[in-house]
Amino acid sequence: MDHAPQKTMEGASVNGSLPTHYQVLGIEAGATAQEIKAAYRKAARKSHPDHGGDPAHFRQVNEAYETLIDPLRRAAYDRSYGTNRRGSAGASARQGGWSRPGSATPGPSATFRTDARPREAKVSASDPAVYVPAYESLPDGAVPLIAPARAAQPVHGAPRKRGLFGAQARLAREARTIQLLMQQVLAQIPSARLVNGLVSPADNGYIDHALLVGYRLVLVGSMMLPEGAYRWNGSTLVHGSKVIEPPRMLPAVRKMQELFPECNVTGWIAVHSPDANLYQPVIDYARGSEPDGSDLVHVANGARLVREVRHFLAAGPAPNVVDLEVLSRLLGGMH
Repeated sequence: MDHAPQKTMEGASVNGSLPTHYQVLGIEAGATAQEIKAAYRKAARKSHPDHGGDPAHFRQVNEAYETLIDPLRRAAYDRSYGTNRRGSAGASARQGGWSRPGSATPGPSATFRTDARPREAKVSASDPAVYVPAYESLPDGAVPLIAPARAAQPVHGAPRKRGLFGAQARLAREARTIQLLMQQVLAQIPSARLVNGLVSPADNGYIDHALLVGYRLVLVGSMMLPEGAYRWNGSTLVHGSKVIEPPRMLPAVRKMQELFPECNVTGWIAVHSPDANLYQPVIDYARGSEPDGSDLVHVANGARLVREVRHFLAAGPAPNVVDLEVLSRLLGGMH
């Protein structure tokens, strides 16, 4: 009878030990960066909660990718691999023991925990931006995905006049959204990159703004309404007896999530008041439509917009990373 440890679909051994980052992605320890990316895209599509996947496994997939795609973090992880992932670690951990701090060679009674990982400094959204792949890792003469000077720009593109009807009003509200995001979000997150004027892959319409931080991508549309109290029911805004249709954001969010499976894509609609009061108009939420993080599209006035977007982006697994591949694809989609 074969007593070899069985494997789960995600590569985790059922004998109690944790899967390695390589097992999570289903690749060999010597995988190239291209192989890591290909495996990550496949695993991300399968495990993403929007596609019925397990949120915990999706976080595992993202953690594995962020570690292995960064040469320095991967080297540190590989150095710790042998001691933290031994086959006997699972049995030892169940005994509840720890290896003795400072022991160079474990003795016969030494025990290990399977969840022991090298401590890394906590990454913050306020940390300096880190580019992935690193420019320093490029072979001599290789052309980078994006020139360093362009990748360092926090803002790309600008509102553009399109069509005749309402063009000036559209430009005005888009410019206000850009100013708000620059002052309240980009100023606090060095890795944030704002791309304006994207063509929507869902319907060839337009995405006013895309904000990329690490592996989180925010799509922002905007509208301007008179001051007052409005009620958001998940699909429309209601003001008294008047029903107001917001910009169609959901198809773009879903299509962008499909195109960028490595990212967590969410949409916001910024509702501005004519006098630039960030707390107007007031947006109330119908039961079941509260912004609890589960919806793909949120509606908010200026004050709530910057608070929610900033929190969403900063809470990502790698908020100091500028992914050059994702950024280059976004820049290629500007109209």
